[in-house]
Amino acid sequence: MERDSALLIVDVQNDFCPGGALGVPDGDRVAEPLSRAAERFREAGLPVFASRDWHPAVTRHFKEYGGMWPPHCVQGSRGADFHPALRLPPGTTVISKGTAPDSDSYSAFEGTREDGATLGACLAALGVGHLYVGGLATDYCVRSSALDAVRAGLTVTVLTDCVAGVELQAGDSARALEEMAEAGVRFATVDGI
Repeated sequence: MERDSALLIVDVQNDFCPGGALGVPDGDRVAEPLSRAAERFREAGLPVFASRDWHPAVTRHFKEYGGMWPPHCVQGSRGADFHPALRLPPGTTVISKGTAPDSDSYSAFEGTREDGATLGACLAALGVGHLYVGGLATDYCVRSSALDAVRAGLTVTVLTDCVAGVELQAGDSARALEEMAEAGVRFATVDGI
């Protein structure tokens, strides 16, 4: 890891794990390697960010209001909590997204810290040039966040042992990884960084 690196953990929340409202198959398996990655970044004195869906109860993101998803990660609900197996180090910056009733906000770059600062502004203020990304889901929020990071001029590495996909259609995750690769995203495992 370079000195200008940061880790972004995307949406490892109860509702996206098995048993949740929008459970990713085996989604909870990413918690352990991401916890190890977060500890490595903390030990190196590097920043850790954790994004979360933080939807209002009424949002066009949900099926009953015109969206494509069942209700999930509603603000303040147990489903919106980070998965209990995910160990976030002290000082982790939480980025909330999907807070507006009229937007989907798949990318963590569309989210904000509690004080309103965007993820992009936080990374720029810290001089981050290389963003490591893992979490849920490969084919939606990880994909969108990684592609937005590339567009923001960052070097991006997706941790392949720390992602899992929704797979609404077979092959969605593989296609997302291909799209990321074509955009210049690199790939590694936690033990390879």
